[in-house]
Amino acid sequence: MTPVLTAIGFVVNTALLFVLTRRLLGVPVGWLRTLVVAIVVTGGMSGFLELTSERLGLPTGTDQLEQSPDITVVGLVLLLLVAWGVALGVGGLVLLEAVAPTGSLPSPVAFLRDLPARRRRSRRYGQIVAVAVRHGLGSFLRAGSRLPEHQDRAFLGRQLRRAFADGGVTFVKLGQMLGTRPDVVGLELAAELGRLQADSPPEPWARIEQVLRAELGEDWREAFAELDEAPLAAASVGQVHRARLADGSPVVVKVQRPGADAQVRADLDIVLRMSAWLERTTPWGRALGIRSLAEGFAESLREELDYRVEAANAEAVAAGVKAAAEQDGGPPAVRVPATYPSLTTARVLVMERAAGVPLSRPDATSGLDPSTRERLARALLASVLNQVLQTGVFHADLHAGNVLVERGGGGGETSAGKSPGRDPAAARLALLDYGSVGRLDRTARDAVGRLLFAVDRGDSLGAVDALCDVIDAPAGLDDRALEREVGAVISRVQSGSAGPTSSVFGDLFVLVVRHGFTVPPQIAAAFRALGALEGTLRALDPDLDLVTASRSAGEDYLGRRLSPPEVRAALEEHLVHALPVLQRLPRRVDAIAAAVQSGEAQLRVRWLADPSDRSYITSVVNHLVITVLASVLTLSGVILLVAGGGPALTPTIDLNPLLGGTLFLFAFVLAARSLARVFRDPGAS
Repeated sequence: MTPVLTAIGFVVNTALLFVLTRRLLGVPVGWLRTLVVAIVVTGGMSGFLELTSERLGLPTGTDQLEQSPDITVVGLVLLLLVAWGVALGVGGLVLLEAVAPTGSLPSPVAFLRDLPARRRRSRRYGQIVAVAVRHGLGSFLRAGSRLPEHQDRAFLGRQLRRAFADGGVTFVKLGQMLGTRPDVVGLELAAELGRLQADSPPEPWARIEQVLRAELGEDWREAFAELDEAPLAAASVGQVHRARLADGSPVVVKVQRPGADAQVRADLDIVLRMSAWLERTTPWGRALGIRSLAEGFAESLREELDYRVEAANAEAVAAGVKAAAEQDGGPPAVRVPATYPSLTTARVLVMERAAGVPLSRPDATSGLDPSTRERLARALLASVLNQVLQTGVFHADLHAGNVLVERGGGGGETSAGKSPGRDPAAARLALLDYGSVGRLDRTARDAVGRLLFAVDRGDSLGAVDALCDVIDAPAGLDDRALEREVGAVISRVQSGSAGPTSSVFGDLFVLVVRHGFTVPPQIAAAFRALGALEGTLRALDPDLDLVTASRSAGEDYLGRRLSPPEVRAALEEHLVHALPVLQRLPRRVDAIAAAVQSGEAQLRVRWLADPSDRSYITSVVNHLVITVLASVLTLSGVILLVAGGGPALTPTIDLNPLLGGTLFLFAFVLAARSLARVFRDPGAS
């Protein structure tokens, strides 16, 4: 045979093996590994046939085969040998799927394209692992590792806090996010991670100017009459500069650090990969659901990298604050500084400069008389409750540093740069930093409203019902014990014995965490916002009676909800949903009554009505049938092979070994097919 014909035959045989092995395996596998297996099997097939034929005394050449009196038997034996070659190829694919499932390794093209990024990622992996080991956390990265007992969680929290601080901006923010989720990481870890802060030195002005030029154009200076090169504040992702627009309006310019986006996205890729691996290999990763936590964190941080999202958040909160002020009448006591969309991009945010003192400073309320402080505190409480309960878009990080006390009636500095007047009666509050904004749908808002109403009324049963409506109760919940503990919290608040540092929302959150509730992120954000609000209100007015103020704000809210227009709108909405059901109800009742009267009424229960249940049962039955059939064929084939003998088909081949080899071939292919499904989809087995 000429080399050309040999090459053509090799290609044809490889293609046939490629198709056959994929079809016999029954699950989608990578084309590259299938092609490699087909080439290896085709290359070894001729030698395998020649060696086996010599051992069996079969004719090997074409002339010998044509002259053989047992050409049919010899052909069947050779066909069986070829089939065994294909089966071995199937077995090789199964082995590859067990070691490295399809999709777990990148394609060669993707591997070469991603090689520089892989090199950078490997270096970053090494840095992260080194930080973890330096802080005594290396053992938690090993497969099978577990979290320590509760008495050691505080020490673990301290080590985690230090490691996150050394890990860079992404890991600082990851630690801060985990600090807000005691329902997931536990109270001890959350308390430590809640103290996490990052020291961020300011970026040189030359690099900040590059960002401004790239985002606003070469003529960016024309938009500003002045811009202070020294930053007003520096954070991990960006820094804030004082400026004045061309028309004289005082503003602040928030500029993202150069390279922050690329660094954060690279670190997020590592966080997602590590979380997937830890959830797959460690019990503590599976218990915490660390992969879903990382995905939620990544989505939130990606939004934070886009300052246009922050500007939209500010506008959404501003709409709710404005609506609440219009309902109350009179000048607004709480406001949101305006943004400038024409000057805002993904990496630059321009916002009105509020002339005030952060409430976190000791002198923030100096010079304000008690009635003014009380007025501002009540207005802030009413505004936040309106955000949470009415509009559903609320500031989720309203600590004292994000609230400015403005003295006088101006919204900020005047266009001439002078400070506004110092009229205490005109003092108001400005809310800052909209990187963290929560959103609640109507169902969640109604449940939170019922919770607040139940707390106000001292109704522990109603409070527990509202909690169970808004968060996911665990299996085996002791609702009586939860009701007693909620009642104790409510009693302390209503009696005024809770103490100046107590937070009813913080106490309720601790309760639901201790009882094993699963708290959705947005509900956790609402609890966190309301809990932080209590501390902010006390910083604004230490003598404020929170119970009375909350009752007053709640009565205003209920008054609006129970006003004739609101009630009418709610009734119309419910009627629209209920009207089709009501129209069909008489006909259905009549049909049921007729069926009962005639004795034709039947109760039918359909088992496995859910398609996923039927699919699971079908998968289990298929595996069972294939396993039993493969076992029977294997046993029969082994018996026939061991027994030997039977009618002689050729001088060297008997019937029983030939049948045994055939049955064993079928058993091998069935077992390989079943194993491939198990490796491809372990949950279906």
